Amino acid sequence: MLDLDKDNFIAEVEQSDLPVVVEFWGQQCAVCLALMPEVEKLAASRAGRIKFCRIAIAGCRRLCLQLRILSVPTFLFYRGGECKARLSGDGVNLEEIRVLADALLRTEAD
Repeated sequence: MLDLDKDNFIAEVEQSDLPVVVEFWGQQCAVCLALMPEVEKLAASRAGRIKFCRIAIAGCRRLCLQLRILSVPTFLFYRGGECKARLSGDGVNLEEIRVLADALLRTEAD
């Protein structure tokens, strides 16, 4: 997983040739911390086909406001520089992340 900040977000996400899944997380977010190891495994299983990134919300307030990140965890799913889907809140689970990430792959193959 690639760690992002406000300075490399555009280059790594919006200008990426690969589909991108971006996780917004916080150090005090128990759900974020619980999901992180499983998301890392998911990222490893799709390496080279989807780019998985994460961004800590601390220190990125302006970017979070711009992207309307209102709670953590929030996952944004990008293809071709556009956000195609979003998951957020305490109810986010690994299966939802997997389904939306795989949908990015299916669309790429079409």
